[in-house]
Amino acid sequence: MRARLTYVPLEVAERFEGFIIQRDEQVLDAVRAKTKDFSTLSLLKLLYQLNSNPMTFSDLYSKSKIRMKKSFLNYLHFCVEYKFIEKERVGSNVIYTITDKGRVMLELFTINEKN
Repeated sequence: MRARLTYVPLEVAERFEGFIIQRDEQVLDAVRAKTKDFSTLSLLKLLYQLNSNPMTFSDLYSKSKIRMKKSFLNYLHFCVEYKFIEKERVGSNVIYTITDKGRVMLELFTINEKN
């Protein structure tokens, strides 16, 4: 698996630092970094953003820092299909919420700071 450059939200970079090979410049609330296991990190970016509160599609897209919309949609559909995320139509918006299964997935990769 080869390393890839991507933007990672600061909180996600700190929480999942095992995925980061080398940090580069910081841009606003994200860090440009060379990462390993890019696909898993992209899933974790989505789940981490929804962990604190539900979000609309636009909010989730901008806060996840997955810059390619097609890639974002692929990861989002994967998470919905595997029931890591639920979507609910509220008026003209779609609200995304993390499920218990998604929280378990997120916790599997979270580094336990107590050890």
